[in-house]
Amino acid sequence: MTSASDLEQLADIELQREDEEDEEEDDQTCVTDAPPSVLPDSSHPYYDVARHGVVQVSGDDRYGRKLIVFSSCCLPPSHQLNHQRLLQYLKFTLDQYVEMDYILVYFHHGLRSSNKPSMKWLREAYNEFDRKYKKNLKTLYVVHPTNFIRIVWNIFKPLISHKFGKKLTYVNFLDELREHVNYEQLVVPPDVLRHDEKLRAAQKGGAPPPVKRPPPRPPLPTQQFGVSLQYIREKNRDELIPPVLLQTVRYLKDNGLRTEGLFRRSARVQLIKDVQKLYNLGKPVNFDLYGDVHVPAVILKTFLRELPEPVLTFRVYSQVQDILNVENILRVTTCKQIVESLPEHNFIVLKFLLSFLRMVSQESISNKMSASNLSCVFGVNLLWPRHGSISLTALTPINIFTELLIEHFLTVFASRRPAGEVEP
Repeated sequence: MTSASDLEQLADIELQREDEEDEEEDDQTCVTDAPPSVLPDSSHPYYDVARHGVVQVSGDDRYGRKLIVFSSCCLPPSHQLNHQRLLQYLKFTLDQYVEMDYILVYFHHGLRSSNKPSMKWLREAYNEFDRKYKKNLKTLYVVHPTNFIRIVWNIFKPLISHKFGKKLTYVNFLDELREHVNYEQLVVPPDVLRHDEKLRAAQKGGAPPPVKRPPPRPPLPTQQFGVSLQYIREKNRDELIPPVLLQTVRYLKDNGLRTEGLFRRSARVQLIKDVQKLYNLGKPVNFDLYGDVHVPAVILKTFLRELPEPVLTFRVYSQVQDILNVENILRVTTCKQIVESLPEHNFIVLKFLLSFLRMVSQESISNKMSASNLSCVFGVNLLWPRHGSISLTALTPINIFTELLIEHFLTVFASRRPAGEVEP
């Protein structure tokens, strides 16, 4: 039987071999600073680590679970990074999301002998991440695994529970990720994209073929998911509140306001797909049949996230990003101005939803969903950029903006009362 020390030595040898192969194949210098668009503010408590962009929160997957990305290629040489600080920063980031279901995506390419944390650090990290962190982790995707990963897995196998082991999924090519997560929201480093192209080219024995995508089908007249608010309104007798939003909010108002962790839990993926299909076919949905308030909660988040344009519209994205530059005393007024600039239909839909979220926050003693917690869940589902994905840095102003809308709902929405608005 191979000892742990032998396996560690074997892992180091394997990583050195991979280093040599990478050097032969690629003269690219790995970028170890985050691009300007995702750089944190210099006042960030972990700026020395965060500035490298190793960890990114990339919004939600299709079923409302937070996507957290760790990119090895962004790790600087070990002598330039305090790995204890890296561990603390990982915990700091995860602490914001571990009370809800989440997904980890680990991009392995770019891990080298020069930037690899020690095995001692890896053991310490695994022990630091206790049940609180492991319980709500639904899947750990390891992208572009190598023999080094498999050796390390064997080293840790005695420590890892069978239940946790089942959460590990190896992903050989980026295309495979599209089957599991909302790929467009992922922050994928350029080095990882180039490496994936090389792997695909090597597999095919030539240049990587273009990814074939079937042409989009025209939406059904009864379609509810993945179509615009305007389309839904036109196909539903000019009703201002989309049926999915109306039905889920009213069901949750009657049955879920005091449910602990409302909007933080996921539901079975196939079940959510089945409910979406019913809605898209124009068939009735009875949430009582499922016996789980988390089903309509996930459906609500999924509906918002699959809109072609967010409820808050692309136009206000930069204004919301600037909220951190506004003095605290003026932020509510700024939020009011931004919201009042929305098209009337978007304003009505947003007001309907936020009125409900305010009700949820008022029951936070029971449901543990304060305005702050709700903003972490809903911010990314109300606003995202027209191009690219949301970085960890960009999430902060979005969440602050959303929290202000919930906490100061009466002030923000009071003066504008368009005809036809609906109460939750």
